[in-house]
Amino acid sequence: MVLTTKNLTKKYGSFTLNKINLELKEKMLFGCLGPNGAGKSTLVKLLTGQIIPTKGDINVLDVDVIKNPVLAKSKIGIIPEQESPPSFLTVKEYLEFICKVRKIKAPKKEISYWLKFFDFKKELNSLIKDLSRGTKQKVVATQAFIHQPKLVFIDEPLINLDPLIQKKFKEFLVSYVKKGNTVFLSTHVLSIADEICTDICILKNGEVILQESMVNVRKKKKKLENYFIGVVENEN
Repeated sequence: MVLTTKNLTKKYGSFTLNKINLELKEKMLFGCLGPNGAGKSTLVKLLTGQIIPTKGDINVLDVDVIKNPVLAKSKIGIIPEQESPPSFLTVKEYLEFICKVRKIKAPKKEISYWLKFFDFKKELNSLIKDLSRGTKQKVVATQAFIHQPKLVFIDEPLINLDPLIQKKFKEFLVSYVKKGNTVFLSTHVLSIADEICTDICILKNGEVILQESMVNVRKKKKKLENYFIGVVENEN
């Protein structure tokens, strides 16, 4: 398995992310869905070693995330929901720094690929503080994929991106997974999950109330939006 959790629990005041058990395999584009406040972002932070669970186990790419969060982070890519790279650096300086940290052998080649892919070459020497939100999002996406990790976590993937880049990025995610990689996608935009995900789980009030493949969802001849609403509203 690429990712496994066992009875993963995190308590925040009156809110509890409770006993999350997940298993992700290679070539999964896994969508974590749920209403606002369901615990999606908290789950991403736990799985990526950003916060410590109250109890439970997390294993990512054969690394115990709780015991070795730094090692786990070195093996994955992360696009958080809200992230701003160091404002005092230029795009070039920041991406070169990322390449150095990730020990990328051909940094110029990798940087050049993503500048072209996301169409922000003209901002290469701009200070990050002067970038638009959309361009900042492109920079953050670049740092997540530039080392070609086997597993990438994305919290709200298309926020601030224009429609053309959104389409291109969705196509990229699908092809990236087909090459043997895995993507964990947290979103409340059901149309994205319906379009590209292979598997989903639905969180409600800190608990997983459903895990299912999109093949099974489609066999029921339902749009994901209708299926999601039915599950969330009628869950026993």
